[in-house]
Amino acid sequence: MTRTDQLTKESEVVRRPGRWLALTVLVLAVLLVAVDATVLGLATPYLSEDLRPTGTQLLWIGDVYSFVIAGLLVSMGSLGDRIGRKKLLLTGATAFGAVSVLNAYATSPEMMIVARALLGVAGATLMPSTLALIRNLFHDPRERSFAIGIWGAMASAGAAVGPVVGGFLLEHFWWGSVFLINLPVMVVLVLVGAKLIPESRNPAPGPWDLTSVALSLVGMIGIVYAVKEVAAHGVGLGMAVSAVAGAAALTLFVRRQLRLEAPLLDMRLFHHRGFSGAVLADLLTILGLSGLVFFLSQFLQLVQGRPPLEAGLAELPAAVGAVTAGLVAGLVARRFSVRSVVSGGLAAVGLALAVLTLLDRTTGYPLLGAALLVVGVGAGFAFTVTADVILSSVPREQAGAASAVSETAYELGAALGIALLGSVVTGVYSDFVTPDGVPASTAAAAHESLGGAVEVSAGLPDATATALVTAAQDAFVEGLRIAAGVGAMVLLATAVAAWFLLRGQKLAEGAEHP
Repeated sequence: MTRTDQLTKESEVVRRPGRWLALTVLVLAVLLVAVDATVLGLATPYLSEDLRPTGTQLLWIGDVYSFVIAGLLVSMGSLGDRIGRKKLLLTGATAFGAVSVLNAYATSPEMMIVARALLGVAGATLMPSTLALIRNLFHDPRERSFAIGIWGAMASAGAAVGPVVGGFLLEHFWWGSVFLINLPVMVVLVLVGAKLIPESRNPAPGPWDLTSVALSLVGMIGIVYAVKEVAAHGVGLGMAVSAVAGAAALTLFVRRQLRLEAPLLDMRLFHHRGFSGAVLADLLTILGLSGLVFFLSQFLQLVQGRPPLEAGLAELPAAVGAVTAGLVAGLVARRFSVRSVVSGGLAAVGLALAVLTLLDRTTGYPLLGAALLVVGVGAGFAFTVTADVILSSVPREQAGAASAVSETAYELGAALGIALLGSVVTGVYSDFVTPDGVPASTAAAAHESLGGAVEVSAGLPDATATALVTAAQDAFVEGLRIAAGVGAMVLLATAVAAWFLLRGQKLAEGAEHP
């Protein structure tokens, strides 16, 4: 074979026919998960009115999905490397759609929590598979950067589509309808993906170690649960037992991976400074953002009185900024540097969150919209580039495991953010002073959640009802301001850390060949 023939053959391998069509199907899975996450926040006031969860149950409904995903992602990423990423993706998409029906028809807070946990199991099969398949579809680094940008942009588009579509549904149907929108997306993904997406797996994966799976699940859930408990109730026996059990399980997990010939997660990946820095940046960034985002829809609806559709549209600037930044992030990172783009994006998000500490009940939309736009742009730059760094740092056969680590950082950050910052909001809110004339039973219900306060105020005299709702709204906004301040400090500190951890890191330039 001549040199020219060899180059031609390699070019054909690098640029797989149909790869862009396959990408469009993969991002449907991203939309599936992103839409589901965002519509829940918008539906929370309606869900609260129907199911009447306590404040603690409401937090569990919000974060158990992320807890379960965080505990299973590494295992599912490794499973995809072994049995085939396409097979795992299509199986997970089918399960995700089916469990969405269970969420839609939940009849109690306990049933809703279980349904959300099962949705997390299904979701854990989707996200590592999508990024890993992109890693194997696009061998040209510049094409891969653009594909990852589209992947991230569609995740942000899902965050935008969720509130808008969810708002429309909530104004015309019951709250469960926001979960049923997953079904048509799932059908398209499974039917079209079966034809377009090529299968890929690790050619020599070794056995799937169930002991490692169990240790990973117990460890992650134990640690996250302990953080949630200490944030909500302080140090206690249950929290201590959970923390010790989780830490012990994770320690045993790491030791076991170092001994196994075919580990569930190759711990040597973390020897790469760029890989470790990108993972840490993702985790802390989502931690700083997620608690605030979870309560923002409640602020727009229950404090500022916006209808669901208007509240969804009000959150669009963040998604528009993230989509725009994600599509050009790879180009900008090559023009300047990885660390300047990631650190600059994180600093921008931190400053935008700092601006949100000025919120009050009457804050006009221009300030809020501008802050959300900056949050979107900064996050779009940071997340797209860190995802590219993580995928570029590992061999293609380990793409599933690397993607799982990236997604675990994201979901763990979301769970911790909701647990910590959400508990800040809840803690500040629950301490508001009840106005005179409010019966004790009514006051107890009002202190559970802002949605509960608005609901029980309907049975009070006008003056008393107004005083109760105003006091509750003021306390909620105060908690939101404090959470925004904490988030801003986390983001700014992460920006500084990323500047040093990503020093010298560059995105790949030359084409790869299998």
